[in-house]
Amino acid sequence: MPDHSDAVTMGRPAAAGLPRIADIARLSGASTATVDRVLNQRPGVRAATAQRVLKAAAELGYLPEGEIQAAAAPKPMRLLFLLPEGNNRYLTMLGQLIRSAEAQGLAPAARCQVEHIKSFNPELLARTLVANWRKADGIAFMALEHPAVREAVNELAERGVPSVTVISDILNCRRAAYVGLDNRSTGRTAGYLIGRFLGRRPAKVAMIAGSLSYRAHEEREMGFLHMLNEEFPSVEVVGLREAHDDEAKSYRQTKTLLSHHPDLAGIYSIGGGAEGVARALREARREREIVFLGHGLTPETRALLIDGTMDAVITQDPRGTLAGCLSIFANLRAARDPMQGVEPARSEVIFRENLPQ
Repeated sequence: MPDHSDAVTMGRPAAAGLPRIADIARLSGASTATVDRVLNQRPGVRAATAQRVLKAAAELGYLPEGEIQAAAAPKPMRLLFLLPEGNNRYLTMLGQLIRSAEAQGLAPAARCQVEHIKSFNPELLARTLVANWRKADGIAFMALEHPAVREAVNELAERGVPSVTVISDILNCRRAAYVGLDNRSTGRTAGYLIGRFLGRRPAKVAMIAGSLSYRAHEEREMGFLHMLNEEFPSVEVVGLREAHDDEAKSYRQTKTLLSHHPDLAGIYSIGGGAEGVARALREARREREIVFLGHGLTPETRALLIDGTMDAVITQDPRGTLAGCLSIFANLRAARDPMQGVEPARSEVIFRENLPQ
């Protein structure tokens, strides 16, 4: 007589005369652990394998037809997006898009939540990542370069919760994928643009970063400096200042730069806070003299392009960022390569003349 000592599955205890999980495993060619994952609708099983398991369960009469159909329909993924709080308009816009994704039909297989946490605090980011492992099937976050963050990512991976970095990456840890630009290339693009705007004449330019704790900002700085050194050696970089993506801090840093370098010819805003830079330029009545480049097309930077305060904005489509994350988590759930079918992020250079509708 067969042994019916299986653990309770899907609220249904094993009973005499009923097949066991082991029977389904033998018929489907899957392990008992895989069968359990499929019947309890947990992620990490290939679609073809899941179908074999469900077919075997149906043939053996393990579940009623209605329960088989329910098991075949995956539950929506619970996805958490951790973004820095503050007045970075692009990140605010991205957060609003994620929150409305379900209502707009952009995430039919997911339930997306957004949590804003204090910016530039790696210990808090690490604690928040680990604290949410039971509440999410996947976590996307803007990474800070710090050992505590790496350890948190690795702990999530150990617990079976994949993480994806957005906009700014972190290396040497078990994050599943990165959705964002090649930021070194982006910095080189900014250097090329500002060099072409200034011409071959000697000129002074400055950079204002959010924080070099973001790999994205550090890589943009490196790319910018290398391009100027290679192609525009007459352009002198007179300073790099951090403004933590804050409008008021960007305003004060720009005021200081203009005071120390009255012949300043260009500013590259590596992160957020473009509105603060623009306010300082207007007060000095130099908004039409100084070449000003920044990142992230928002209603605010759009207005600065239109009135001529900004000369160019390098941006990436927030919808593409969301779509990339959703595709990666869907791939991971189906045990596919995370980047299968995922389009790489692409930067756009926006001028007043090519503003999108």
